[in-house]
Amino acid sequence: EHDNIFVIHRLDKDTSGVICFAKNEMAHRELSLQFQERRVKKVYHLFCDGHPLTDSGIIDEPILKRTDGKGIIHKKGKLSRSLYEIIKKFRFHSLLQFELLTGRTHQARIHAAHLGCPLIVDPMYGNKEYFYLSEIKKKYRLGKNKEEQPLLRRTPLHASTLEFEHPASGKTMKFTADYPKDLLALEKQLTKWSSI
Repeated sequence: EHDNIFVIHRLDKDTSGVICFAKNEMAHRELSLQFQERRVKKVYHLFCDGHPLTDSGIIDEPILKRTDGKGIIHKKGKLSRSLYEIIKKFRFHSLLQFELLTGRTHQARIHAAHLGCPLIVDPMYGNKEYFYLSEIKKKYRLGKNKEEQPLLRRTPLHASTLEFEHPASGKTMKFTADYPKDLLALEKQLTKWSSI
């Protein structure tokens, strides 16, 4: 019986994908240590505006948390490292993979914006709150007196893979999460209307 579930790490409010909980205190201690010591592999997928200048690279830019909760790149910030690569290029957007080597709040979003490729929807670090099909579909027509509904209403950030050592057996455990419906729809429409 497990009465308590222990939170080990958090995802941003709108982020989908893999998250890890511990069933007991021993597992919680051991897994928390792995996160602290950066022994956990965390891979995220991001749908972004634009294209990075290089197909892959490392972003090594310190992040400082402001009093309002927003993070900024600043030399007085904490060490923050992300490895990135392009998974897929669309006409005006990219699907990027980020491996977070450190675990700062909003790290992927801040580093993506630093690359010049903010998330397609990101009111805090990007340009907009919603993404509409009419932005990529040239001959988009809406019925009379109808208002277009957004294709996407959240930051398209997905925790794709989490890899760590099992707290009891020491075995390498790898968990992967498929895209939820909204990101599948986004990828499908980008592929259909905005392929290169």
